[in-house]
Amino acid sequence: MSNTSSKEESFISHLIELRNRLIRAVLAVVLVFVVLFPWANDLYTLLAQPLIGKLPQGSQMIATGVASTFFIPLKVAMMTAFLITLPFVLYQMWAFIAPGLYQHERKLAIPLLVASVLLFFAGMAFAYFLVFPVVFGFLAGATPEGVNFAPDIGAYLDFVMTLFIAFGVTFEVPVVVILLVLTNMVSIAKLREARPYVIVGAFVIGAIFTPPDVISQIMLAIPMWLLYELGIVLAGFLGKVKPAQVPQAQEARQTSQPPSQQAPYPTYPSDYEPLTYEEMEAELDRIETENKANDNKANENKDEKPES
Repeated sequence: MSNTSSKEESFISHLIELRNRLIRAVLAVVLVFVVLFPWANDLYTLLAQPLIGKLPQGSQMIATGVASTFFIPLKVAMMTAFLITLPFVLYQMWAFIAPGLYQHERKLAIPLLVASVLLFFAGMAFAYFLVFPVVFGFLAGATPEGVNFAPDIGAYLDFVMTLFIAFGVTFEVPVVVILLVLTNMVSIAKLREARPYVIVGAFVIGAIFTPPDVISQIMLAIPMWLLYELGIVLAGFLGKVKPAQVPQAQEARQTSQPPSQQAPYPTYPSDYEPLTYEEMEAELDRIETENKANDNKANENKDEKPES
């Protein structure tokens, strides 16, 4: 009874801690948003600068919605507040998850988490400073004669957010590759064999998430391929370091729990190969046959036993 109550108290304490972490993260975003709200229009102007610089002379952006001039800059200020507080939000998530991880898992998770945030910001910066001028210059130059190129501010926000997410996720490729290798889901040899398919897939993704011009597609596909190669190189380096760390990790896993709670971890030789499906079926049939023979023998001995 006491064991059940202690488990319930532990579960409730975890829920309370999760609530507190979420409240802190939300409050941080709200506070930064309140600070940025007076400069919401300036933030939108800064975001729209790559397009404004490519508009034809005498043209300007328009707002087709009744309240677009208020809500669109508001959304930009809110997104900016979230990006500014993203490290603090991730820290709150990490502080909640970290106590349940082993020491070697913490050492692996912290660099990957920091690298993920930095790479996402790098992808957004790459899109803003290099891709946007090229894309909007192409779109402005492709405008037919007699058509006024005056994009709507709401449509522009949706467009740039799509590109921000596309390039931010693209720059996460090295982290994904490293995780796949370190978790033994994919070997480095397989990743190298998949290189032609990755290159083709990168150009397909570039064609989907970028405007229909070759330059912007290449500006998304080439970095994705290069980051894939970088992930393979880094995963190979970390893979050489990993074998020396495995015994320490297993020892830490065993010693981090009381002896009564330690689960036996079987060790296998390096040349161990699991049974095939046919071998497993044959082994199960053999065990079943032995069990039936033992049962029959036990029944015979019971029948031969003289009655008292």
